[in-house]
Amino acid sequence: MPPGHSTETCPTLCVSPVFRSRAIGQFESLVSPGSVYSSESRLSFGYNTTMTKNTKEHIGGARSPVAGAGEPLRVVELFAGVGGFRLALEGNPTDADHGTHGFKVVWANQWEPPGTDGKQFAFRCYVKRFDPEGKHPDKHSNKDISVVLDHAENGGLTIPDHDLLVGGFPCQDYSVAKPLSQADGIEGKKGVLWWEIYRLLNLKNPRYILLENVDRMLKSPAVQRGRDFAIMLSCLARLGYSVEWRVINAADYGFPQRRRRVYLYGEKDACTWDLDKRLLVEGVIAEAFPVEHDALPSRFSIDKDPYKVSESFGKDGKASPFLGAGVMQQGEVVTAQTLPLSTGQPRTLGSVLVSEDKIPQDFYISEDALPAWQYLKGTKKIPRVNKKTGHEYLYSEGGMACPDHLDLPSRTILTGEGGKAASRFKHLIRTTDGRYRRLVPEELEQLQGFPIGWTDTGMSAVKRAFCMGNALVVGIPERIGQVIRNRHR
Repeated sequence: MPPGHSTETCPTLCVSPVFRSRAIGQFESLVSPGSVYSSESRLSFGYNTTMTKNTKEHIGGARSPVAGAGEPLRVVELFAGVGGFRLALEGNPTDADHGTHGFKVVWANQWEPPGTDGKQFAFRCYVKRFDPEGKHPDKHSNKDISVVLDHAENGGLTIPDHDLLVGGFPCQDYSVAKPLSQADGIEGKKGVLWWEIYRLLNLKNPRYILLENVDRMLKSPAVQRGRDFAIMLSCLARLGYSVEWRVINAADYGFPQRRRRVYLYGEKDACTWDLDKRLLVEGVIAEAFPVEHDALPSRFSIDKDPYKVSESFGKDGKASPFLGAGVMQQGEVVTAQTLPLSTGQPRTLGSVLVSEDKIPQDFYISEDALPAWQYLKGTKKIPRVNKKTGHEYLYSEGGMACPDHLDLPSRTILTGEGGKAASRFKHLIRTTDGRYRRLVPEELEQLQGFPIGWTDTGMSAVKRAFCMGNALVVGIPERIGQVIRNRHR
């Protein structure tokens, strides 16, 4: 048996009997002998259970000491922003029940390149909310995580043991620079944050992982569809983690924003999973956000050597094999498209609007400026010329709602939501008196599930909007965290 894997049978989980029966029945009909989902239909990407020895990597090493019964799970938060993961897991520091949710963040890192003081407004907000008196400066770092990990690996500082590593990170080029046979450890491209996550996992071996990323991560890059996510799974399998993932649209589960993000849950030294059941009913994410399958699932395998994956995965030019939901254990993957099980009507954009008497005048759009907004949001066909080839073509854009519908969840908030300039992607609403305006920071905060005024720490409205565009919907990791905590108990 490869390191980092247990033959222990998973305990029966407390899941709704009706949902459990329906979900298991769906999969049993698919995996019956002769079905298109049987073992004969598997794809293969050269999965190999033999792991290369490496002096720097503690492959399948012992995980960090786990929090005892009744103790909160210790959390490390990377790329913390203004603290969305921490707010989700610990709760609002000003609430009476803060500290009773079963999690405790023991260390966090937030640093915005190039490191100038003017770029660190998110970190200052984080400290203002979670350590307003400055009593625990050792528990939040405002340094380049790559430099921090250099010191940690060399013994210059100690990152606390933790049970759960969380973080939201950008979709970048995850390709591996050197094969294991030619390098003292896996080497990815400099500046790619996934490799800092990998370094910390290798260093501390937490039991659980919860990560967030844009959904295009499942398909990138364009020249090798799915390669980057395959590299991530290869790395995690190499370290002994079993993985679930799901693309979640927040509006499908009652939140007031249409925001699609992929969430990845990992568990080190997990018991043996029934991958079929884990996907739809027994998984942590499946319990937090119930689904049913929308199409036949597929199976394939991933090699545990990330360099091999980097060199070969997706070279056939086909679409990414990774679908909107999936599970992976020991390199074996099951993935499928799923449909959310409705939890009632979602909240709407109109439900988060603040009183008009609290709106600064510069958020209203003048009559002279309104046509520019309407043009940018409208349907258009523009002749263009390719600068390299000289080829002429017609650039087309479809129309967008102008103004935004108040009786529906909002569109996705982007980092460029702030500022007065007309924009195709900023929200534009029409008030009851017929005027048009942009959304104020307090409304953006509510769309992401933050308390009103969370980012009101002295930064400008543009920076507050940037922070919210860069954040996550707090309620999603909150619900996943509740399942992790309950199962850990």
